[in-house]
Amino acid sequence: MNLQAIVSVAGKPGLWKALAQNKTGFVLESLDDKKTKLVANLSTAKLAALDEITIFGDYDDIKLTDVFERIKTAANVPDAKADGKALREFFREVAPDHDEEKVYASDMKKILSWYYILKDMPIFVTEETAAPVAEEPAVEEAPANAEPATEEEAPAPAKKKKAAAKK
Repeated sequence: MNLQAIVSVAGKPGLWKALAQNKTGFVLESLDDKKTKLVANLSTAKLAALDEITIFGDYDDIKLTDVFERIKTAANVPDAKADGKALREFFREVAPDHDEEKVYASDMKKILSWYYILKDMPIFVTEETAAPVAEEPAVEEAPANAEPATEEEAPAPAKKKKAAAKK
């Protein structure tokens, strides 16, 4: 699952994809059907990258990506608008070590709404099922003690930059 460049903007519904960065912030595009563009100023907007979000846990914090993986394999995922009891029972299944005092029903609703936005997108596909990426051919290295056969094959010596002396 590749959630890199997917962010949540405080005060804006849904999820956003970071398209570009400028001096003052980011150019974002919504992940819904409208594909709305937004320029988020870093001095005024609060952005949270999904791949860095964690959930309070009893012992250690739980990564959101791990929770999404468990939700993906869960038998029946409740609706994001379900009541608090149903959401709590579901979260006991997918995040058994979450801190029940610090993780509120509103947090669980937000996580499930994000899941429903992302579940059909290609970025949510696991690495095993994703199309293989073309790799660069491996370059065979000569042993360290081997000498090149001709001068043409010898590597060029590295040039050193001279530091200018200032007086």
